[in-house]
Amino acid sequence: MFQGLAAQRLVALFFAGWALFNFPLLALWDHDVRVFGLPLFPLALFVVWALLIAALAWVVERDTDASATD
Repeated sequence: MFQGLAAQRLVALFFAGWALFNFPLLALWDHDVRVFGLPLFPLALFVVWALLIAALAWVVERDTDASATD
């Protein structure tokens, strides 16, 4: 199913997500700051989460398109 570069990208995205949602980096966003009236911490969580989902979709769809043309 996923071989080569696509599998490596999925593993890299897993570790990036694990690192971004772990304590040291997550603590960077824990401040009493508001962006457009929204607290920074939940906003940062949802933005990072959405970016990870978009990156995963891009990797999976790109691999599906590449295997369909072969």
